[in-house]
Amino acid sequence: MIAPPVRILLCDDHAVVRAGLLALLGSAPDIEVIGEAGSGEEALALARKLRPDVVLMDLQLGEGMDGVATTRHLVADRSPAGGPHVLVLTTYDTDADITRAIEAGATGYLLKAEGPDELFAAIHAAAEGRTALSPPVAGRVMAQLRSPAPTLTARERDILTHLAQGLPNREIARALFISEATVKTHLRRMYDKLGVDTRSGAVAAANERRLLG
Repeated sequence: MIAPPVRILLCDDHAVVRAGLLALLGSAPDIEVIGEAGSGEEALALARKLRPDVVLMDLQLGEGMDGVATTRHLVADRSPAGGPHVLVLTTYDTDADITRAIEAGATGYLLKAEGPDELFAAIHAAAEGRTALSPPVAGRVMAQLRSPAPTLTARERDILTHLAQGLPNREIARALFISEATVKTHLRRMYDKLGVDTRSGAVAAANERRLLG
């Protein structure tokens, strides 16, 4: 008995990319593209209507929800009967992007540099709920497991981002609507976690460990 094709929903904000994927996936007899979305909001609406097996998800989607937020909603909507699974297809391979996507519930994470055969295999793996990772992504995941990066709170990450922009404590406090004393408290805790004692050291350590995305 021939298995039905894997039903795919494409989500990418670039029409040219969607057209290329549509043409590529159309060459695979066991894969069927049933819809296209140019935004996270559109992907959610179409997924609820069309019930695809796999959503092929870009991370950067312009205005509105990004791919991570959309993935989180799609996973939350998943019924007990299963699906849709989310396979991230992106050019971004930073530790921060990979971690956010996996934590949001993505079944796989594939880079757009991969070839057609790797993409087809990853789609079938995702449809079955199996993890599919590009080799570079798998390497990063393993490296994180062997030497996990310090866990920064959301507020510490916000402060770190402003710190990397060269803003003084007063400007950081104003941007985040908190007091300078609170900024200093977060900085001390962040320094301890990163094993540094200066602002420049914190930024350097964050860049080295890819905490800034």
